[in-house]
Amino acid sequence: MDALPIYHGGITREAGEKLLLAAGTDGSYLLRDSESIPGVYCLCVLHQGYVYTYRVSKTETGSWSAETAPGVHRRLFRKVHNLISAFQKPDQGIVTPLQHPVVNNAKAKYPPGTHGVEGASAAAKQSP
Repeated sequence: MDALPIYHGGITREAGEKLLLAAGTDGSYLLRDSESIPGVYCLCVLHQGYVYTYRVSKTETGSWSAETAPGVHRRLFRKVHNLISAFQKPDQGIVTPLQHPVVNNAKAKYPPGTHGVEGASAAAKQSP
């Protein structure tokens, strides 16, 4: 999950909503950890000034699925990025297609393979 630029980890629902409202464009989206269910993620989407949240989880067989509108056939995906790609199309059971990713900028600040400030500092110390 950490490899996805839209994944914001354990931010709160409120923090996710602030990021999406700051983006201000319908179809803006991000992925974060669920605050109430361990191991489940929330796909958050902005539409007409409101943030809609869809639970995303891994099934017992290792496939990924999302809870969508009632009556919409549940789809399974081999990888979470395939799920995201599918929801970029219209009429997939969510309020609006995923169009504008809200990237986790904290990931972009540090070299790949490091873990935040501590990892970047350790990597710098190991450099010749």
